[in-house]
Amino acid sequence: MKKSLFLITMMLVLPLMFGCATSGDLQKVQAEQKMIDAKADQALKDAQAARTAADAANVKAAETSGRAESAIKAAEEREKAAAEKERIADEKAKKADDAFHKSMKK
Repeated sequence: MKKSLFLITMMLVLPLMFGCATSGDLQKVQAEQKMIDAKADQALKDAQAARTAADAANVKAAETSGRAESAIKAAEEREKAAAEKERIADEKAKKADDAFHKSMKK
């Protein structure tokens, strides 16, 4: 009888010692979960905004790169045209110089 009374007492006392979750504890856990969810949602929004900004920056960089390549090609073409004009001017100067020397010999 003593043993059975002791067992029943222990069955009633042990849960009280370890405690049970109360409705206040559950509300606290739910509030923490909501806060974590809100932070996760905000982090996701921030990540999406950062990705959008990075994509826009990549597009601008590609456009700028294209313009730079066009500018380089145009500069190379102008350089070639200037070199050709210089060559022609040198030839004309040489012909004029030859003609001058030829007229001076006479």
